[in-house]
Amino acid sequence: MAPPERIRVIHVLDNLNTGGTELNAVRSALLLDRDRFDVQFVCLQPHGPLRQRLDAAGIPVTGIHLTSFRGPGALRAVLELRSLVRARRVDVVHAHDPYANVLAAPAVRLAGRGAVIVSQRWWRNVHAPLVRAANRVAYKLAHRVLANSPSVGELVVREEGVPRKRLVVIPNFVDDAAFAPLSPARRAELRDRVGLAPNDIAIGVVANLYPVKDHATLVRAAARVLARFPHARFAFVGEGGERDAIVAQASALGITDKVLLPGRIPHEAGLSGIFDVAVLTSLEEGFPNFVVEAMAARRPVVATRVGGIPDAVVPGETGFLATAGDDEAIADALMRLLVEPERRARMGDAGSTRARSLYHADVVMSALTNLYVSLASRSV
Repeated sequence: MAPPERIRVIHVLDNLNTGGTELNAVRSALLLDRDRFDVQFVCLQPHGPLRQRLDAAGIPVTGIHLTSFRGPGALRAVLELRSLVRARRVDVVHAHDPYANVLAAPAVRLAGRGAVIVSQRWWRNVHAPLVRAANRVAYKLAHRVLANSPSVGELVVREEGVPRKRLVVIPNFVDDAAFAPLSPARRAELRDRVGLAPNDIAIGVVANLYPVKDHATLVRAAARVLARFPHARFAFVGEGGERDAIVAQASALGITDKVLLPGRIPHEAGLSGIFDVAVLTSLEEGFPNFVVEAMAARRPVVATRVGGIPDAVVPGETGFLATAGDDEAIADALMRLLVEPERRARMGDAGSTRARSLYHADVVMSALTNLYVSLASRSV
């Protein structure tokens, strides 16, 4: 069966805040060929910083209220999306997060038309048992389960029982702007906003200040590094509930003036280029945007060996990997890079080359477009 002349796609998201999943969904929608695809969004929380990008592109956003999987409200939300799929004659519904999965999968099946893609973009223990159980049901109802890295894909096959024939791996992506160096003026402006002086050696992370990101390990590693390199600075770009704990820990270690907490900065291609080394000490990850963006920006990456990170970072070639929680290993890797600027440059170049070949928007969007076309043709 041939696909429709213009394929109708609904993206389903929990919210429009600037998290990795939300950014990936919005950027994917914006890059779809509008001559081939009619694109819409359904959001459980339809307002947030990313809403203006969709509004500016003329992409409609519909809000559907869902606060719990329990009770009649969940059924009403499913039936509301079912009616929307029927009324708009939708061909493909793409859910991007756990709540969206649980809403979209039964709604599309009840609508009796279209195909549904659900996603796993996280590792094991991010969500409560009820959320995981509900997602297992969604995986059984979905036409395809999309994982954002090979490691995450193996996880859903092994632990969630998803048949390989229904699994598709499509990673996060970066576009051309992520590979272009920041102008000297813009780089200086962003570094100043973070609190970096022009000649500071900067080690940085862009991530929400959540427990799973384990910033505590990075603070401990920072203390080790600063004992040898007192002129280094550590920038924690992001916001969240761990801010006070980070401040207290830095104070206890006597490094308060070397730990920078500028809060959130609006997402910008090349932002990672303000650092000399990118670092991520998460306890769990699916496939973090920050790592790919740092690679594109020609920055070596020091990260924990968790989730999909090893799918991107090649140890000794594009960066270094360490066991989660091992602040000594993290510090040692950072110091190896600080004493060898030539190695930093070499690893940064290798990372950019790898990112361009695997994670460039052209490569990833081609795979996503082909998936939508195949599902709209009902070759499922």
